[in-house]
Amino acid sequence: MYVFVPSSVSGEGFGARTRVTPLGTNVSSAMAADYLTRPATEQAELIRSGDVSSRELVEESLRAIEALNGELNAFVTLAAERALAEADAIEQGDDRPLAGVPIAIKDLIAWTEGIRTTNGMNAMGDWVPPEDSATVRKLRAAGAIVVGKTNTPEMGIPPVTEPDRFGPCRNPYDTSRTPGGSSGGSAAAVASGMVSLAHGNDGGGSIRIPASCCGLFGLKPTRGRVSWAPQWTEGALGLPTDGVLTRTVRDTAVALDLIAGYEPGDSFLVPPPETSFADASQREPGRLRIGFIVESPNGVPVDPECRQATHDSVDLLRQLGHEVEEASFPFDERYVENFLKVWIGEIGEELHTVDEWIGQPIDRSKLEPMTAQMAETADSQSATDLLIAVDALRRMSREILRFWTDHDVLVTPTLATPPIEIGALKPAEGEPPIQMLLNAASFVPFTPVFNVTGQPAMSVPLHQTKDGLPVGVQFVGPPAGEEMLLSLAAQLEEARPWAERRPPVFAAA
Repeated sequence: MYVFVPSSVSGEGFGARTRVTPLGTNVSSAMAADYLTRPATEQAELIRSGDVSSRELVEESLRAIEALNGELNAFVTLAAERALAEADAIEQGDDRPLAGVPIAIKDLIAWTEGIRTTNGMNAMGDWVPPEDSATVRKLRAAGAIVVGKTNTPEMGIPPVTEPDRFGPCRNPYDTSRTPGGSSGGSAAAVASGMVSLAHGNDGGGSIRIPASCCGLFGLKPTRGRVSWAPQWTEGALGLPTDGVLTRTVRDTAVALDLIAGYEPGDSFLVPPPETSFADASQREPGRLRIGFIVESPNGVPVDPECRQATHDSVDLLRQLGHEVEEASFPFDERYVENFLKVWIGEIGEELHTVDEWIGQPIDRSKLEPMTAQMAETADSQSATDLLIAVDALRRMSREILRFWTDHDVLVTPTLATPPIEIGALKPAEGEPPIQMLLNAASFVPFTPVFNVTGQPAMSVPLHQTKDGLPVGVQFVGPPAGEEMLLSLAAQLEEARPWAERRPPVFAAA
């Protein structure tokens, strides 16, 4: 079998096909495809034992991308030649946790030395960073092989992945629908079997939203758990954080062990876990005090499927021996207004950071209309207004966090609806571009509040609609409570396994 390998190490994306590469001879192509669909940690074990080579897995990943990316548009840049060269250097017996495993990096904020970083923007051109960000550096040090960068909306702003520069990413379960955002490309890549683990980041739900849309496990870590070093900080309030999207709880736990940790100059200090996150995912959570809500904090309607997903999860939690009760949830009506002020200020800060990255001011005429409107608003917003909004959100966080004085976990729908159609959030004719964010409030009312509070939160793929669309359920833990969440997630995974679900668009189909 032969596969085409697109060239993109220096940033030319899916340009000319440079050569064809024969699949390795240790295993058949069918077996390599099967291995690719297994969890990342299991792939590393197979490489370590010699059952499959890293080159065979990387080649199979590139074959899957070649076969499916035209339909899904999950990847926007490949690093095929470098990935194959790195795979050839992986030897049998390599005991690093992800040695030889092909992975993807989201094309947002995360620097990848030698591979272009665009933030989904025309304005950044084909800029190539000179080094890896801390997250990428740690994953590569663990032996992971970056095959490319995944699609994201411009600057990661909306909860769908439809950038002007690269076009919309599509959901493997229904290509007329969004995979979510802003880590939509990473979610589509994992759900479709192109890779088993992909980097994402989450500033308002951007790991949990695509996890729900694509039937994956997605954990947003505690604020400060994962560093943004070396060339970015946490923004005005520390809303975003790095993480991963995977099919299994253990893969996420192992990845979090790898990428977590303080880097010099980080703004937040988080206590280390009592044990490894991987160990936490292998132990029982004990009997937990759990509260649940199904009504959205901002009053928007919640689809019956999302309600049912939450109620079914509550029934399962009770069967597993947990103490579960319906809860009330404090919510300040000024939350949305203050959140938008802080988010707009953070986007303004990010644009100035991008100017520093590329060594000159970007051409703002190349920004998408919504980004341009947010940038203009950020420039006109006073520092006092921004600080007042930050303070208001922090005071609201104090009220919300009191819930965890007598509860261990809060359960909510991840989203208010199943995956929406591509283009559904676009403003109507005559509406301002920023209306897209207001439209998004009807889709993602449950996730952003926990970026404000900084708590760990995860979307667990416990439900599917009658049409087979994934619906996630959100579980929110106390600050620095990732161990508890991972233990609970593993218990749920054992009771209601999901990793073998396959969307219609899948690499091994």
